[in-house]
Amino acid sequence: MKKMGLNMEEIGDVKKVVIHTDTKEIIILDPSVTIMNVQGEKTYQIQGRTTEKILKVELPEEDVQLVMEQASISREQAIKALEEADGEPAEAIIRSMG
Repeated sequence: MKKMGLNMEEIGDVKKVVIHTDTKEIIILDPSVTIMNVQGEKTYQIQGRTTEKILKVELPEEDVQLVMEQASISREQAIKALEEADGEPAEAIIRSMG
C-alpha cells in the first residue's frame, strides 16, 4: 500500500469526537480514529457510539410572525411550535392547527 502512496495510522487515546453543525452536535464516544493518507490527502475514519445534541436554533422573527398569524396562536406557542418542528414554519403551522 505504501508503494501506491497509501499510509494508514490509528490515533490512540481519543476520548471523543464532536461534529458541529448549525443545528446539532454529533458526539462520538470512545472512538476508533484512523487516518488514511493518500498522496498527501488525509481522510479520517471514525467509529464509535454516537449521541446527538440538538442546539437551540435562533428563530427568525418573520417565521415566528408567520406561524402566529397562520395558526392564530400566541408568540410563545409559535416559538414552541417552531422549536418542535426544527425551525420549519410550515410544519409548525400544521402541528399547531391539528
